[in-house]
Amino acid sequence: MLDRLVAAAAVAALRLPPPRTRRVTVDRDIALRVRDGVILRTDHYAPDLPAAPTVLIRTPYGRSGPMRLLGRVAAEQGFHMVIQSCRGTGGSAGRFEPFVHERDDGLDTLDWLRRQPWWTGVFGMFGASYQGFVQWALAADAGPQLRAMVAVATASTTRDSTYAGESFALDTVLTWAELLQAQTVPWLARQWELKRGQPRLTAALSHLPLIEADRVATGVTVPFFQEWLRHHTPQADYWRSRVFDDRLHLVHAPVAMVSGWHDIFLPAQLRDYQALRATGARPRLVVGPWTHGSPGLFVAALREGLSWLGAHLRDDPADAERVAAAPEASGAQGEAPVRVHVGGAGGGWRDLPDWPPPADAVRWYLHPGAALSTSEPVPSPPDGFWYDPADPTPSLGGPLLVAQRAGPFDNRPVEARPDVLTWTSEPLTDAVEAVGPVRAEVHLRSELTYLDVFVRLCDVDERGRSWNVCDGLVRIDPQRFPADRAGTVAVPVEMWPTAHRFAPGHRLRLQISGGAHPRYARNPGTGEPLGEAITLRGGFREIMHDPDHPSAVVLPIVHSASQPSPS
Repeated sequence: MLDRLVAAAAVAALRLPPPRTRRVTVDRDIALRVRDGVILRTDHYAPDLPAAPTVLIRTPYGRSGPMRLLGRVAAEQGFHMVIQSCRGTGGSAGRFEPFVHERDDGLDTLDWLRRQPWWTGVFGMFGASYQGFVQWALAADAGPQLRAMVAVATASTTRDSTYAGESFALDTVLTWAELLQAQTVPWLARQWELKRGQPRLTAALSHLPLIEADRVATGVTVPFFQEWLRHHTPQADYWRSRVFDDRLHLVHAPVAMVSGWHDIFLPAQLRDYQALRATGARPRLVVGPWTHGSPGLFVAALREGLSWLGAHLRDDPADAERVAAAPEASGAQGEAPVRVHVGGAGGGWRDLPDWPPPADAVRWYLHPGAALSTSEPVPSPPDGFWYDPADPTPSLGGPLLVAQRAGPFDNRPVEARPDVLTWTSEPLTDAVEAVGPVRAEVHLRSELTYLDVFVRLCDVDERGRSWNVCDGLVRIDPQRFPADRAGTVAVPVEMWPTAHRFAPGHRLRLQISGGAHPRYARNPGTGEPLGEAITLRGGFREIMHDPDHPSAVVLPIVHSASQPSPS
């Protein structure tokens, strides 16, 4: 009874379509045996409806709390909801090894589904983050019975996100490792740790060598954390069997993708979108003003996902009527395939025919006097700063795993540091709307051959507050980035894609620094192995911006390519 009341409250609060049924039978802790004998614990939420299709969620985050609510709400919408704990988590046997068993375990689960009396021959998948990775692990081999996928804040490969710019996403990886380990401790002990501000995790993020950081954070050695520190080079064979982007062309189910501009996996997810488009597929894409774990993302994913699954798993004209009756729902057939939220003053939602939209690549060049302009660069001396990894430039906001620390923040405290350089435009007379991929081209000289380059674009409002829009980091070593005879290195920096409107009176600002710790592991400056480095070496570097070294940020400026639409 309590579950029904909570589900009813959730439907009302989230403005979901009215339930198809209130009668749901729940069978918990089903022992599903896979091919190697491991038991995977599985819950089944069965609606009292004939011919209801199936939706599968496989998760390492347990089946209680939000998953329990999701199971009932979705079942009331007319789906057999099957929620399974990945091996080594949530009561399932075996050892959790990220990405290793998800394809085989998924196929064995699908075989079990086909033998159930309520199976109708079609199913879909739904899930966020790791729950999305397991979808991609199964999708290419699921066959024609897979009729729909809803991939939320996720991607078919995590390798590039783990080593963004060939650095190491320390905050994301270590925080995730701590989160998984926390699921094994008593509830009260976990609440006490959270109330204290997670001091062990905070200490671990600053600890060297990194091979000890997992034990500092969790009290135990985390095998996958150790492996990711060892197998970090681009040519490492370790990741070949743990990524699924090379099989996207074999996925024929319609895919809905939901993400946020400050999500940790956004660049990889948009590459998945474009890879699917290259096969002729028409995925649905929604990107809003959300971070990885923000409530807004969850609400949007639930609305979008239920609509998408209903449209593709059921051949029922009533679905279109039910979607139309819920103004906040989206994803109905006939809508624009791409819907993005443009940030900044005067922004809002835009409907697009594809991603990225047509845009002009406009260069905003670095100039002397800390100026940023579309004018061609002029002869000028470089600007320099000293970076000390013992006092690393801190990260502030942006794409982080923990929603409360992610997203836009006023960057003035970081910009006041001597190890951060900024270039700022004059106040804009007209709005500038950037929608699409963003990149920077930085020319530098450094007394060290091992260093990082962090670039961030900000929107400075009339009050002088500097709000981060997008950023990117590249790790430099002499093999990948050899210097020319003058010691200059040209560094291309792929930044997070964006959709942002810089309003009249606002200014554009570009930051360049030597890191963003602990979001990215600090570069020790020595070339020591990632997990073993303990020596920290500071060094001076110069950012060049003369006609022969035209450092710039390149923005995708749209004009009439996108039109406002209701939020």
